[in-house]
Amino acid sequence: MQKQKDLELKHDVEAELEWDPEIDATKIGVESSGGVVTLLGHVRSYHEKWNAESVAKRVHGVKAIANDLEVQLLSDDHRDDSDIAQSALMALEWNAVIPPDRIRVVVTKGFVTLDGEVEWQYQKNAALDAVRHLRGVRGVNNQISVSPHLYAGDVKAKIEAALKRSAEIDSKQVIVETSDGSVTLRGKVRSWVERQDAVNAAWSAPGVKKVVDHLAISA
Repeated sequence: MQKQKDLELKHDVEAELEWDPEIDATKIGVESSGGVVTLLGHVRSYHEKWNAESVAKRVHGVKAIANDLEVQLLSDDHRDDSDIAQSALMALEWNAVIPPDRIRVVVTKGFVTLDGEVEWQYQKNAALDAVRHLRGVRGVNNQISVSPHLYAGDVKAKIEAALKRSAEIDSKQVIVETSDGSVTLRGKVRSWVERQDAVNAAWSAPGVKKVVDHLAISA
């Protein structure tokens, strides 16, 4: 029975990868075991590797992903680290939601490390999005810390209210715990998308420094 489920999930993920025009699915292998999907093979850019993982997460039944895809740049996409660093700084500068002069960039053999401090998680995410699609990037390590300057009282109630407003989340299945700006989510969700929506809702509350995701995806 489990082998049949694994085979069906493998086929579903393969079909979803083939459906996405930004991904060359012929170079990607898929393995499935107990809801854990492993992506194997190689892709042409870090952006494609990121997309492949995001596409796999959309498939119903996926509980976890091991992204073992290797980035093999095309010859025309190879760039010096200094060129990538300059492009990364420019991309960050031109993004209106990222605070200026708050993020440092280090590039080593095509791997980009982002460091610094912002007030909101969406700003940290925006910094990653700004650089992950740049030509020549082989990987991104986002070490930016979130340090909010404002703290709103009763964060727990605000997050619970946001979960109830969401049409995609069964708020009765999600337990919210808060302590000194840290939020822990427990319970069960129906899909990876619902899980991510719950995490995003927690990050949207003013004063949140950290979100610990202990949500389980139900079978």
